Amino acid sequence: MNKIFPFLNWLPLAKKSWKDDLIAGITGTIIVIPQAVAFAMIAGLPPIYGFYTAMITPIIAALFGSSYHLISGPTTAISIVVYATLVKTGLNPETDLESFVAMALVLTFLAGLFQLAMGLLRMGKLVNFVSHSVIIGFTAGAGLLIAFKQLKHVFGIKVPQGSTIVEIVAYIGKHISETNWYVFGVAIGTLSIALIIKFLIKPLSRYYMLIAMILGSVLAIILGGDANGIETVGEIPSNLPPFRVPDLTFENIRLLSSGAMVLALLGLIEAVAIGRSIALHTHQRIDGNQEFIGQGLSNLIASFFSSYAGSGSFTRSGVNHQAGAKTPMSGIFASIFLMVVLIFFASYASYLPKAAMGGIILLVGYSLIDFQHIKQVYKSSGKELIVLAITLLGTLFFDLEFALLAGIFASFFFYMERTSKPNIATLAVDGEKRLINKIRDKDAIECSSLKIVRIDGSLYFGSIEKISDFFANAYKSNEIQHILIAADGINFIDLGAAEWLSNEVLKWQKNREGIYIAGLKIISQDVLKKGGFVKKMGQNIFFIDKKTAIREIHKKIQKPCKITAFEECS
Repeated sequence: MNKIFPFLNWLPLAKKSWKDDLIAGITGTIIVIPQAVAFAMIAGLPPIYGFYTAMITPIIAALFGSSYHLISGPTTAISIVVYATLVKTGLNPETDLESFVAMALVLTFLAGLFQLAMGLLRMGKLVNFVSHSVIIGFTAGAGLLIAFKQLKHVFGIKVPQGSTIVEIVAYIGKHISETNWYVFGVAIGTLSIALIIKFLIKPLSRYYMLIAMILGSVLAIILGGDANGIETVGEIPSNLPPFRVPDLTFENIRLLSSGAMVLALLGLIEAVAIGRSIALHTHQRIDGNQEFIGQGLSNLIASFFSSYAGSGSFTRSGVNHQAGAKTPMSGIFASIFLMVVLIFFASYASYLPKAAMGGIILLVGYSLIDFQHIKQVYKSSGKELIVLAITLLGTLFFDLEFALLAGIFASFFFYMERTSKPNIATLAVDGEKRLINKIRDKDAIECSSLKIVRIDGSLYFGSIEKISDFFANAYKSNEIQHILIAADGINFIDLGAAEWLSNEVLKWQKNREGIYIAGLKIISQDVLKKGGFVKKMGQNIFFIDKKTAIREIHKKIQKPCKITAFEECS
């Protein structure tokens, strides 16, 4: 039952931590109000659909996901992809809003269906290719991106919508004289209050965000509010999500399937990357398959309640974690409070100043930069640092999905480069009659009739070139008649490598004495046996261990060994 209903795992914990989750939920509600409006507009939809998504999606994702701190709902990247996908079909929200909304629900349903299918097919392991350095770089980049995006609310300067970080800095630098000091005062005042409470007033530290935003709102009223240009989130609608079945005609599915797949993959990468980045601090184990299922169900069910596609939110998840959330109940609380706010307190919530939110989100963005792990990567590995830098810079200057894919590709490239060059050690006998790498002991001796090599790594299409070069060079020496491969370090052999190995063995059997293999793992023998390669090469070339192999190979040597390394040489 716990596998089918994962919330049964954390519900007992929520009985003790509900107060922390409650505070985090209230804070999350305050944060999501302006975001819901902005993201819906980015998607080309009326603001109310952003609220619907922020109500329904987090509840389902919390119940069926795996991360204790991930908050799902409307996001910037997903909203952009939703708009771009629908516009490609020829729809225009300005001329035919009803059709645009209807197709957005179909798109959400399809994206959720694809995500759920990938989860049920156990494809969550795909996220294992997102390395630790990619997560750190993506998190740091997202933190900086979030912070820079808030500067317009901090300075009160109307930065053009969709500006990049460079454009934001350039625009604010050029128009710095236009700074609204009332707005700036509210933003910095809220930020200062949050820092003071967090670091100096320990009994209230867990509530620092909530208290800071309330006091920031009071400060905005004292400084004159709208009269002095301090913008608020504005009028908020007060109705709950209506039930609506998506228009799943064959034509609509055909038009939106490819876009839905892109949306599904982006949403999954975002959600799991955010969940894993927070897990670096909480040490929670994230189940990729379960997260796929949670995200899939959240979009699938939400599409029937007038919600458009959502995913994990960096800002809200970061706020949720920083606010002291302990279980996914915080996300459910946030959704419930949002419903309550819209029904009973919509008019009051509309007075929340954007500047106060901007000050808090600056702090959240900064907290996402993991300086300790970045320093660790810098010291430990140059290649990992490159991966981190590519991901971070990609996040700052390109699309989020491009940044993640670029980081994954770079990480995968370095992995392939490393595994494509397995270590090949020539083994010799030292003074204590032990087989060791000849490089370690120059006085160690090799048997003149038998060359022993150890391959540390897997035999697959990427590593064959280096291994085949080694054997080609060995073949040039007429003195080498027998080669024994110490295969203890070979983890697996793929079909291409098995084909090469069988041809190499047959070549040596025809023109020399032979190649032999000792200590090959059972799992590494799988392809060799099933593909008929063992039968082709001969079962007699395989030995359980090196000692047995050396004894049996020396029985086949006709001439006395010029250099006697083993007892069998004599």
